[in-house]
Amino acid sequence: MGFLRHIRACNVHDLSGFSRFVVDGRPVGWIRRALAERLKAFPRVFDCNMDRVSLVAALRAPDGRTRAVAEVIARLAEDGVVPTPRGEIYKVSMGWGEPTLFSLDRAVVPTFGVRSHGVHLNGYVGRGEDMRLWVGRRTREKAVAPGKLDNIVAGGQPEGLTLRENLIKECAEEADLPADLAMRARAVGAITYCMEQPNGIHQDTLFCYDLDLPESFEPRNTDGETEEFHLWPLSKVLQTVRETEMFKFNVNLTIIDFAVRHGFIDPDTEPNYQDIVLGLRDRAEPKAANSPV
Repeated sequence: MGFLRHIRACNVHDLSGFSRFVVDGRPVGWIRRALAERLKAFPRVFDCNMDRVSLVAALRAPDGRTRAVAEVIARLAEDGVVPTPRGEIYKVSMGWGEPTLFSLDRAVVPTFGVRSHGVHLNGYVGRGEDMRLWVGRRTREKAVAPGKLDNIVAGGQPEGLTLRENLIKECAEEADLPADLAMRARAVGAITYCMEQPNGIHQDTLFCYDLDLPESFEPRNTDGETEEFHLWPLSKVLQTVRETEMFKFNVNLTIIDFAVRHGFIDPDTEPNYQDIVLGLRDRAEPKAANSPV
């Protein structure tokens, strides 16, 4: 029990079974060695050995890399080796704000272990001990964390949109939250984690936003991905995070961060305060092997 266990759970990985993924001499991800063996069948796209998988030097332009990798993914998806592409494209780079090296379908971002980005909104009502937080419940049909509790709004960051544009889009789709109200959301920082799951390495950066909502606002889902919303006292939200696994794994982190920033998790009363604060960020690179916080 406790808050720190969620941070630790999102930062467990063993890279001993992975090869480094390199583009233009720059390390950008991690690929399971079993998949690296399959990629040897595509020598015009990938240069593979035991420790490294690189895009071939002849692929110099981002657009050319994108097309070449997409063709390989399509072939492997037909054979059931990698997930079927979803048509949502993510940027691959050395970091936020860095030039695009190539683009990759969202479905295979963990497969290549490259960093992804997303936006998460904590929508709250009231102040101090009276503060309440809007909580959504994901539909049972979601591929990831079905039926789990979630932020009022959250979504991955596709290529071609600014963070603010994406947040406004997600607000409309997930909570019927109008653009003029969504524009009032404050950017309050970012959370990073690195987590191994069956589909690969999740190197994620979550850009966090806070939005002080009026009492009169009530969210309504429009894209079919959330089945209900609840306005809970923050004390109930924190008890649920601390004592249960009811929230989606990374949403626990965004709520813990919110509680730290608003003074509801305090260093005088939380013995793991320092480990919690440090564990929420500074994960630019995963560690070498089986390394929790």
